[in-house]
Amino acid sequence: MKVLSVFGTRPEAIKMGPLVRALGEAPGIDSQVCITGQHRAMLDQVMSLFDIVPDHDLDVMLPDQTLNGLCARLFERLDALYARVQPDRVLVHGDTSTAMTAAVAAFHRRIPVGHVEAGLRTGDLSRPWPEEMNRRVIDVLADFLFAPTVRSRANLLQEHLGGTILVTGNTVIDALQQTVRRLEQDAGLRAQLDAPLRMLDPRRRLLLVTGHRRESFGQGFEDICRALAALAARTDLQIVYPVHLNPNVQGPVHAHLGHLANVHLIAPQDYLSFVRLMQRADVILTDSGGVQEEAPALGVPVLVMRDVTERPEAVEAGVVKLVGTAPQRIIEAVTAALQRPAQSRRFDPDASPYGDGRASARIVAALRGAPLPEFAAARRASAIASSTSCEVTP
Repeated sequence: MKVLSVFGTRPEAIKMGPLVRALGEAPGIDSQVCITGQHRAMLDQVMSLFDIVPDHDLDVMLPDQTLNGLCARLFERLDALYARVQPDRVLVHGDTSTAMTAAVAAFHRRIPVGHVEAGLRTGDLSRPWPEEMNRRVIDVLADFLFAPTVRSRANLLQEHLGGTILVTGNTVIDALQQTVRRLEQDAGLRAQLDAPLRMLDPRRRLLLVTGHRRESFGQGFEDICRALAALAARTDLQIVYPVHLNPNVQGPVHAHLGHLANVHLIAPQDYLSFVRLMQRADVILTDSGGVQEEAPALGVPVLVMRDVTERPEAVEAGVVKLVGTAPQRIIEAVTAALQRPAQSRRFDPDASPYGDGRASARIVAALRGAPLPEFAAARRASAIASSTSCEVTP
């Protein structure tokens, strides 16, 4: 069976990395990888981390490319690639425009599609945009729906889709588990990753910030930056913000925060460096979907700068809190989370409702016709929430 995995962004590569490795080791599977060339430097870092050498590189990115322009180029190049390679199955991940286009192009050629991380929903096509639309389209077309959680499966069942649904856990926990194991076993590597941030004061609490959502461009990022500037007035706090390269993020962040001594604006981090930063953080303030899944397994409270999330499981467990972009709400939420005593960070998949490190094995087994028992979130997650809760009064 020839399986072609198609992805283009760093988050996709992180979550597909363990699966691609597992596919490459599986008997009877000819695994090939196609990358689309987005976020080239960050993508290459992840590919190197998981020892993945792409078989096909579409190199579709152009300066100031629109989503429609990207999809048009992807349709043309993917159609030619599918005709040449003749895969038995295409695997796509998540909710990017690349994943959606790859799935539609495969459907047009009657190639079966497997959707990794199927069934996530907010119920609002505008939030996140265009991701909510993308994932719905893929799920309609896919014949294999690899849902990360029981709730994701329930979303799919409610929509009466035709694909086979399997609850696998999320492959991001596979990736995190492998990465944390590597960090724990290599003190030299930890020191190397910590070296660029030697300016951090171990006596101060650490707030790690990431933000890049399109729906926050403009006023949303202005408000986020005002909240961070106010928090930076605390003498017991330091802020590290790997700033996304998009000008809509770079502009307000550097204008509002670039002059503040205890705010460290750094370049986007490779995956190893970012996991190490999460390990060191006391609180994470983010709008990322992946961080909502990863940080709970590291025991770090997460405040999400969004009003809705397609990952409600961690909110219900009490380890993630939705805070939106209103400055006062962000300030109050961070303040409340920092009242927890500092503690060492360790990987514990039972603290996360998103996986147990075996999602890739379940997907490979399903493709080979010998599915493994489905993932069930550990009952301990809700108990752990009492010690990692980041709840604040609305």
